[in-house]
Amino acid sequence: MEINRCSWCGTDPLYVAYHDTEWGEPVKDDDRLFEFLTLETFQAGLSWITVLRKRENFRKAFDAFDYKKIAHYPDTKVEALLLDAGIIRNRLKVNATITNAQAFMNIQKEFGSFSDYIWGFVDGKPLQTHCKAPSDLPANTELSTELSKDLKKRGFKFVGSTVIYALMQAIGMVNDHGEDCFRYKALS
Repeated sequence: MEINRCSWCGTDPLYVAYHDTEWGEPVKDDDRLFEFLTLETFQAGLSWITVLRKRENFRKAFDAFDYKKIAHYPDTKVEALLLDAGIIRNRLKVNATITNAQAFMNIQKEFGSFSDYIWGFVDGKPLQTHCKAPSDLPANTELSTELSKDLKKRGFKFVGSTVIYALMQAIGMVNDHGEDCFRYKALS
């Protein structure tokens, strides 16, 4: 039996698995939220499959996305990361990850968790969209722009509106699976 999926995931087994098991699934665990935030930061200007293929390398290089450790990375760790061919070696994004880890913990102090903060923008429930085709998907929305501005005000880097909309899609704040995709109803 053929399964209908969003066409953007193509046939690459890694991409298909990501689509089928992660993309759009609500994430409310702070550790996983920081992982997605970090990966989306590195994805800026690149394709998601590029980041997805390096995900395990990122996990190793960034101490399993332990934001408490990352927030205190010394310059020697930054230099080591910039020599790691297994990740995307961009100094601005590496430094942004450290800054974001610090800002992430500040939000936790203020709101109790990053999850409570970010999910508060959608009253704790995923927004349901009604996309017929990938071309219906916006690159950003008023809400992603509002969230982006608030994150920047709180000291986050590489969190433009488009990056934040991709994050919102990835962590299930918005259900952007196509209506004919088997995941759409499961996440509605």
